[in-house]
Amino acid sequence: MLKQAGGCAVIFTMVFSLLFSVPVWGFPGEVSVGSGSYTTTKPAGAPDAPDTIYQTSNITGKMPTNDWWSNLAWDRYSERQYPHPLAVQNQSDGFRVYYPGPAITANDACICGWMGTDDNDFTLSHSAVSSFPDAKVDDFNDWFVTSLFESGSNKMAVTYGHGSPYVYATLAGGDPVLRFASAPQIWSGSANSPVLGITVNNRHYALFGPTGSTWSGIGSNRLTNHLNGKSYFSIAVLPDNKEDTLDQFKQYAYSHVTDTRVDWSVDPDDSSVRTTFTFTTTAREGSQTGTIFALYPHQWKNTSQSLLPYTYDSVRGTMKTAEGRSFTTTMKYHGVLPSLPDLGSYDKATLSRYIDEAASENYSGNQDTYWMGKRLGKVATLAPIAEQVGNTDAANQFHQELKTRLEDYLKASDDQGNLKNSRLFYYNDRWGTLIGYPDSFGSADELNDHHFHYGYFVQAAAEVARVDPSWASDSRWGSMVKLLIRDFANGDRNDSMFPFLRNFDPYAGHSWASGHARFGDGNNNESSSEAMNAWTGLILWGEATNDQAIRDLGIYLYTTEMNAIQEYWFDVHDENNHPDFTRATASMIWGGKTVGDATWWTNNPEEVHGINWLPFQGGSLYLTQYPEYTKKNYDALVRENGGTDWDAWEDLIWMYRAIENPEDAIRQFQARADEHEPEEGNSKANTYHWIYNLHALGTTDLTVTSDTPLYAVFKKGNQKTYVAYNMTDQPKTVTFSDGTRLTVPANGFGSHQN
Repeated sequence: MLKQAGGCAVIFTMVFSLLFSVPVWGFPGEVSVGSGSYTTTKPAGAPDAPDTIYQTSNITGKMPTNDWWSNLAWDRYSERQYPHPLAVQNQSDGFRVYYPGPAITANDACICGWMGTDDNDFTLSHSAVSSFPDAKVDDFNDWFVTSLFESGSNKMAVTYGHGSPYVYATLAGGDPVLRFASAPQIWSGSANSPVLGITVNNRHYALFGPTGSTWSGIGSNRLTNHLNGKSYFSIAVLPDNKEDTLDQFKQYAYSHVTDTRVDWSVDPDDSSVRTTFTFTTTAREGSQTGTIFALYPHQWKNTSQSLLPYTYDSVRGTMKTAEGRSFTTTMKYHGVLPSLPDLGSYDKATLSRYIDEAASENYSGNQDTYWMGKRLGKVATLAPIAEQVGNTDAANQFHQELKTRLEDYLKASDDQGNLKNSRLFYYNDRWGTLIGYPDSFGSADELNDHHFHYGYFVQAAAEVARVDPSWASDSRWGSMVKLLIRDFANGDRNDSMFPFLRNFDPYAGHSWASGHARFGDGNNNESSSEAMNAWTGLILWGEATNDQAIRDLGIYLYTTEMNAIQEYWFDVHDENNHPDFTRATASMIWGGKTVGDATWWTNNPEEVHGINWLPFQGGSLYLTQYPEYTKKNYDALVRENGGTDWDAWEDLIWMYRAIENPEDAIRQFQARADEHEPEEGNSKANTYHWIYNLHALGTTDLTVTSDTPLYAVFKKGNQKTYVAYNMTDQPKTVTFSDGTRLTVPANGFGSHQN
């Protein structure tokens, strides 16, 4: 996750430091940012990302990592990649293309739609080169990438992307060659036509040569398009083998996609997030603009775009197609809170006792960015609960711990001005990333999981900012917190230090965890709930510091990933998963598969389910949106576990159970309240507080929204409860979409029941 700084980034950072810091340099390589600092000098012996990035000189910005195509930048060629509906791989002999749709299968554990080592509809090659020395990133944008194969003056650039049935190529020094395992069936065109319709492995494709080009090899397993002095070529996977379908796709075959861009806006009046996806195209011949694109379920369910009759199968469900230059989705944002409100029917003396127990802990566990992050998240959740029960001493202690631990990590020099060996952040300029040490789970050498790790830091900083805004000012610690945000969730595609949205895939609608994606199944994301924790942190931080750009970025990320989670991890409407996939939940999403029976470290059912619940915090209420699904998920866990004798994470299970059956959650909690050991990032106080609040409030009401970002609307039977939090120093009136108005006191909660 980190690299070293240089060039324009250093100049920018030095100016930033002069404005918001005391000393600029404490040791060679220290860059002061407000009261904190990072280092461009890597601590001795610390792991780092590789020196080599497979990119051409056309790449001038910071290289994205943690994307569906990232492996192209990390390895000599690439592992298999899953832009959907296609699966592809950059190889020494060219570009391998495969459509997994007809071969997607499922069982108790997996929706299996990967491209195996022998799965190959064809390979796109270059007539003058049998083996290229490598494939490099030659261009990238928000959800497309271009790989360049180059050997001397012979070149082949291949452009491909999410949702595109097309693959575009430009060549120099030779012609495009398509190699098949056996001769394809040709059902449209001939040797003298530029366009062929073919079927291979029961998949249908159109091959689009330039006007005037011809073919050789008809009837064999090797087709060559003779470009006749042109340089462009394209391919499309077709939904069927009809001539009118081929004609429809031919309309856009020479309109090559050369840029893609996502833009979002948050409308507070109706609590909506509008996301526009724009395709820029270049007409290689003719004047056609736009393209045909395939939308994932979370997109086509939330757009008014007119759809074409063509569909594709994917491991995410049915992809529906549209045509044009852009489309827009509209999704509702249902709010987050800094904590659940003080509305539970719990015994406050008991809750205060749990707070005191937590305050008496002396944490001396792992200091790496993940486990320290979880400690910060735990304490950040405890602090507002302590306030609610009037335990001021504990609340002050928790806030002081957050400050002390954050400040320790957010400054790279020790008291003598020397470079620390640990608990610091290092900037790697080559990859454009911050790496925290001690690192863990590949967060340094593989750039994994930055949104998981650093999201906890931001969440904790937001809790401090809630009660001490001066601490979060740019001249103190706020600038370093914003630097962390820029590492994993940078909303500025022109930032000279960091890539755009490192961990978030705007087209897939969710985040990816692996920095290098060096897997045959593509990239992966396991703990969707820890991603939501990070996006909650951005919302709370932005609201606490009056930074609308960060707040709205957080709302966009939170709302989009929320929809992806409900569709792909949970499939709450039972519409996307293969019918033979019998699991109630996905524990991991991969490019080429969905896994439901394992995590990276165990197949224990409690953790398989719970990894997409933790940490429970004020941004976790999206888990309560579909209580019928919650029951299905919980019942499946009980079956898989052989009952309710939990071996691990029982506190998290009770909290999840409280969504649909709080009475049973209370019964289970009371039976083991004094003897159970909470999951490391959780506490008895948070468990008790959550369960009893949901017992009183019910679940999220999806029919009502608000004009403020920190809110929730609950329903229990015929009762609605309206809750909002005000981060400002003045009372404010909040309006809900059903006409309910609520006056919220300064720096506090407001609520109303009817």
